[in-house]
Amino acid sequence: MKKKAIVLLSGGMDSAVGLFWAIKRGFNCYALSFDYGQRHKRELKSARRLAQVEKIPHKVVRFQLPWGGSSLTDAKRGLPHHRLANISSGPIPSTYVPARNTIFLSFALSWADQVGAEAIVIGANAIDYSGYPDCRPAYLKSMQKAAGLGTRLGTQGKRKIKVLSPLLRMTKAQIIDLGTRLGVPFELTWSCYQGGQKPCGKCDACQLREKGFREYGSRIYF
Repeated sequence: MKKKAIVLLSGGMDSAVGLFWAIKRGFNCYALSFDYGQRHKRELKSARRLAQVEKIPHKVVRFQLPWGGSSLTDAKRGLPHHRLANISSGPIPSTYVPARNTIFLSFALSWADQVGAEAIVIGANAIDYSGYPDCRPAYLKSMQKAAGLGTRLGTQGKRKIKVLSPLLRMTKAQIIDLGTRLGVPFELTWSCYQGGQKPCGKCDACQLREKGFREYGSRIYF
């Protein structure tokens, strides 16, 4: 039987590359997305489409943080528009959702424990990113330890659940290069924080995406 992996699939290009990377590595993938009260659902449409293209099981977990705390969950708060050179170099931006990756990975661990998956794949990146603390290597290493200590598979199974972050130390251009070689349909992915019919091209996520495609040598940004 093929190995199983839970893939966190936001609908953005990093998570899409993570999915195709896992498929290429021979995993039988289960895609997991979240409707957590974010200001738009456009990214979920992309996640569903990607899962449909690859014909893999896809679940969307719905919840809402009752305390807010992020411009991604509060439409009344303005989104940051940093200069590209300043992204990730200053304080943690307002788009940070408190402990979001911890919440996401906890759901993924639960599903992995239930279906017997030996891996969780997350498209976290610590190079060209917005400076979120839950995208750093030390954080992901600690979640790997938690997976071994707090699950049935981790304590009784023959195999430990691994938290895999294959894009962690890549630039956006390197991620795009990998995705291109894997056949990722980047036109189906969505990165913009704003939502809408077309990407705004101004938010931090749009700027990082454009930077990646420009450095890769492609004129197709969005």
